[in-house]
Amino acid sequence: MNDILDFGLDDLSSVDDDSEEAMEALWTGDLTVLSQRHTTPNGSHSFVLAHDRSVTWGIPGEPPLVAIAVARDLRQSTFTFETSHHATASFAQNWLAERGCPLERIALHGGYYIEPADDLTLQVEQQIQKWGTRYEVLDTYTSDDNPSEAWTLVNDSQATQAPVRLFYEEWNHGAGTYTMREGAFPDVGVAQTWLDERSEPLPEPPEYSDHNGAVVRARIARIALSRSAGTSPTPQTGLDAPRASAVVPVQRAVQGRLL
Repeated sequence: MNDILDFGLDDLSSVDDDSEEAMEALWTGDLTVLSQRHTTPNGSHSFVLAHDRSVTWGIPGEPPLVAIAVARDLRQSTFTFETSHHATASFAQNWLAERGCPLERIALHGGYYIEPADDLTLQVEQQIQKWGTRYEVLDTYTSDDNPSEAWTLVNDSQATQAPVRLFYEEWNHGAGTYTMREGAFPDVGVAQTWLDERSEPLPEPPEYSDHNGAVVRARIARIALSRSAGTSPTPQTGLDAPRASAVVPVQRAVQGRLL
């Protein structure tokens, strides 16, 4: 994957101070591009998912993935520039989709990233990618130590029970795979206790055990079928125009699942 970024903004002016600051704060030389999408006509939008190598020497737990969205108004010779840091690719893809990037255009296929270990991992990731602003990110963390993991703690606006959700990703570098699981908690304190102690299995969301559990199993079955048929299970959004901004995650979490 090409890791040289050139947004072609030399002849354009930023529309506001936020765009100017976001562009100046981004050191493209530290980025390894994992996926990118540039739209037409005339390259009006750019969407990039990249790994920030500088986090290796940064604050422990800092999020290693950066999502970048650029919108150009060529008639006015202006641009907007947004960035957001994430612990896992699925949340970065959600952020980009909210700004108009079709999910299938920002998917990761091999290369720098290791593979999902099972269909449940794909189901949980798709749930994150396509649910818009359903999840309010409260905290994140990433570690290459033992265990090699990343997690994102969120508030689920659609959950009627246990609204605090923990999306927990663990990597098996020896096998070249990773798993993603969703845990459910009544509040942030209980979730933090689980993270600190790890004395019990990650509690599954209540909907996994009620009638909605059948929906979850059906989705996993469809993913398995699409994989066996050689088709992409990534849902298509068909969007090419920016949407309203989503919640930007708290920047806390270090490396990624790069091989």
